[in-house]
Amino acid sequence: MLQKLALAIGLFLFAVTSLIVGADDVGELVLGLVLCAVLVTVALTDLQRRVIPNATVLAGSVAAIAIAMVSDPGSLPDRALAALVAGGVLFALALAYPRGMGMGDAKLLAMMGLYLGRAVAPAVVIAFMSGGLGGLVLIGRHGKGARKRTIPFGPFLALGGILGLWFGEDIVDWYLDEFFRGD
Repeated sequence: MLQKLALAIGLFLFAVTSLIVGADDVGELVLGLVLCAVLVTVALTDLQRRVIPNATVLAGSVAAIAIAMVSDPGSLPDRALAALVAGGVLFALALAYPRGMGMGDAKLLAMMGLYLGRAVAPAVVIAFMSGGLGGLVLIGRHGKGARKRTIPFGPFLALGGILGLWFGEDIVDWYLDEFFRGD
């Protein structure tokens, strides 16, 4: 059952990603499709086993670097910076509050930075907003007992990653134009 769900979600994400990213830049399309596959795998694994597999994140990272090296080598420094900053911020959070955030989340976010570049910023915001909403639902449903419950953060990061892939660059451009234009 879970495999069929993963396949259906993956096919849906592939179709929408192909429509949004388009085939003009094959490298970006391939990056997007691979990111979708990795995020589906990570989200379902985290939901089922409460762990983000290092092997999956490592393979995803290697794939991102390899695809970028072939399709757009000039983007590698920006992608590496995005990975370092995004993963570093979550790494610091995981160190500060180890019961609330795992190192797998930090590694996943760093990997997402390799795929998304600066579009990882809105992905992070979306992940934290959706995770906060999930926490509020738990509180509403279980009251004080919600404090003893945990929810995996990987699926929220995956949601943020998908939306960052689809709309992240537009969000970053809008934000920079709106708040930092040179007028």
